Amino acid sequence: MNKIRIELLDVVALTVDLPEYKLYRGQVGAVVELLAGGAAFEVEFSDRNGRTYESVGLRPEQIMVLHFEPASPDSVRAMVTA
Repeated sequence: MNKIRIELLDVVALTVDLPEYKLYRGQVGAVVELLAGGAAFEVEFSDRNGRTYESVGLRPEQIMVLHFEPASPDSVRAMVTA
């Protein structure tokens, strides 16, 4: 099975609630920096006008990559983990 890699500028959604940041499961952000050699990611959350309202470091199990095209038959149908 191929693991889905999280890359710079990927659009991701939270898979967990982070109430300390006022972020909740399903909120969408973009990966803006790879941390710890790809073991963590800085994800920026912006409003509809493009203004950042939160930027937070997250582990792979806290996010999932969103896809905007049909998935290939070889893709993994599971939450992304590192």
